[in-house]
Amino acid sequence: MFAEAPKPPVGAAAREVLARAQRLLDDGAWAGRLLEDARREVVARHRELAGPQIRERLAAIDVERLRDTTAGRLRLAGLPEAGFRTVLDVLDAAPSRLDAVPGVGEQTATALRAAALQLADAVAESVQVRLEHDPEDRAATPLVRAVHRLGLLLPVVRPLRALTEQVVPALRADIPAALPTTTWWRWLFTGRAGRDAAAQAFRRAEQAAAWASANRVDDRIAALRAIAEPPPEPAEAWASFAADPAGFYSLLAETVGVRFDVAAVAGYLPAEIVTRIESLRLDDTYAGVHLRGYQSFGAKFALVQRRVILGDEMGLGKTVQALAALAHLRAVGGTRFLVVCPASVLVNWLREIRRHTRLPEYRLHGPDRGPAVRDWLDRGGVAVTTYDTAGTLDLREDLALDALIVDEAHFVKNPEARRSRVVAGLGARAGHVWFLTGTPMENRVEEFGTLVAALRPETRVDVDALDGLAGPARFRAAVAPVYLRRNAADVLVELPPLEQTDEWCPFVGADAAAYAEAVQIGNFSAMRRAGFASTDPRQAAKVERLLELVAEARRNGRSVVVFSFFLSVLATAAEALRASGVAPDVLGPLTGATPAAERQRLVDALGAGDGPRVLVAQIQAGGVGLNLQAASVVILCEPQVKPTLEAQAIARTHRMGQLNRVQVHRLLTDDAVDERLLEILHHKERLFDAFARDSTLAAASPAAVDVSEVTLARRVIAAEQARLAVAHGGDDSLSAPQGVTLG
Repeated sequence: MFAEAPKPPVGAAAREVLARAQRLLDDGAWAGRLLEDARREVVARHRELAGPQIRERLAAIDVERLRDTTAGRLRLAGLPEAGFRTVLDVLDAAPSRLDAVPGVGEQTATALRAAALQLADAVAESVQVRLEHDPEDRAATPLVRAVHRLGLLLPVVRPLRALTEQVVPALRADIPAALPTTTWWRWLFTGRAGRDAAAQAFRRAEQAAAWASANRVDDRIAALRAIAEPPPEPAEAWASFAADPAGFYSLLAETVGVRFDVAAVAGYLPAEIVTRIESLRLDDTYAGVHLRGYQSFGAKFALVQRRVILGDEMGLGKTVQALAALAHLRAVGGTRFLVVCPASVLVNWLREIRRHTRLPEYRLHGPDRGPAVRDWLDRGGVAVTTYDTAGTLDLREDLALDALIVDEAHFVKNPEARRSRVVAGLGARAGHVWFLTGTPMENRVEEFGTLVAALRPETRVDVDALDGLAGPARFRAAVAPVYLRRNAADVLVELPPLEQTDEWCPFVGADAAAYAEAVQIGNFSAMRRAGFASTDPRQAAKVERLLELVAEARRNGRSVVVFSFFLSVLATAAEALRASGVAPDVLGPLTGATPAAERQRLVDALGAGDGPRVLVAQIQAGGVGLNLQAASVVILCEPQVKPTLEAQAIARTHRMGQLNRVQVHRLLTDDAVDERLLEILHHKERLFDAFARDSTLAAASPAAVDVSEVTLARRVIAAEQARLAVAHGGDDSLSAPQGVTLG
């Protein structure tokens, strides 16, 4: 005989527990429905907006294709003669018209419509709409609002996944099963097996209620209710779209299920590798990013193949893919991850980790890195260091890394260089090693062969044998287990997107000295120009990052426009580009004083078909009367006091006729004037963009929304002088200014 299960409380105490469990069930079911309803709303609004494209494609599909959806079982004889030549004809027809076709009865007509709807669904999943930033577009606004609302809900619902996916289904079964515990008469008239089942179900419901209390589920549900209603206003939704169009399209594609060219997404990898990759399910418990299909594939490729080169074209999100893979490793038990990168992108990595993951980040750089190293070793997380610092880290001999990420991995193409040996030593400790580089494979065959060998010595490539037309294909086949590259034209279905990246650059030398002096005397203009105090990239982080961005853009065949408000900055940038050899043929500067004929010559030279070019231009001149769509990379040397200047300059490249996605890189000084400017201008800039795009009033009177330059300058200078005074122990010479020097 089996022993009877421990008796639960019966009566009022049991009813109280089950009432809490019922509220938990109701809240969890509501949260799940809320998210699913939000997703369905996005799908419906997308289908509505994509309707004309869907109909156009269905009108081009011969009715014979309907036979394919039923393995040839449908009878289509007589349909073309009756006027049903395309799938769209079938969808548009009333049932009575189909029934009237000789040989087509009611059952066949129903099957025809079902097959046509199946094809229509497939077509809908292959269509992604392209949106212009137009808050007055009534047709597009419902979709923009639906995507924005889903984006607001997801980060709040995601921590509730255990509730919606595990607790709710369990409680649906356990609460009814535990009902005998609610009253004595039910308990008495329930058989022994029923009592055992009720006792076990009650204990599970009790544990669920305790789990909810410990994890503050009530607070999370309250936060979710606060944003669930009312729906976002159109202006707010359009401002969100303008601020992050790439994120908008990523979430839209993820929700609608846009189908890409499978081979392109997979980087034309062998089928057996693709099968292993696709069988992995990414765990996003520690992630906070919406991945496009190709990005999800890239993250899984890194996880499955373990030691790889992720070589996607610049701007496709290699960093995001690597972080999604790290989040998965953390979810399955990984603890210590290390990123090695150039000093110029170290701040970027730290910010991206905070933005896209829920993993702690550590800056292992600078003279005070010791405590950060110890904290990382003790607690785990993502540590970020530079090539120069990596070899000096105090790491114990037996330390194992769960993953090593090497950014701008072409920096270690020389196996004899010190940095290459340091990376190799760290890689030997790591379970996963991921090299990130946007350099195209076909442009640096020998270097890629070296990188492949560094990751997997057993994968050897005979570079000398790679000649003739078959060379690239043979190389791709040889390195397939190691190397994944996708091109934007293959995986980005919306054209042309605008991708904006903040490039955070810490002061490193002469720029730091120039900045401190400018702050002390209250010279706002000099503060903004300090990042270009030297043409030596070792003395000016902005110059270093500028050279890296231009070099990578040119390697990818992309022309560049470099904008600054200041003529002295343009002169420094041009001199650095020429002296470094990155762009010896740099064009410009194009300024407000450039004669019309010379302006046109510079524009024509930028668009000449003899290779990628670089133009330096004053942002005031770039915003007026220029057509610069020959360039698809824009570099802004500093944030602008008037948001309109930046928006107009970007619009010179991101406009009708632009065939490539436009990448905008903002060079920003970390924890200095640029960050202060962004803090003040960010909210106003987004609202201005949403308001002024097609507003006659705003166009006539931009002062109504622009920030006063003098007022803003005073606020920034005062904030920086106060901050640096604290940093210098209260130096009275850094008191707030009475006047402001703008230039």
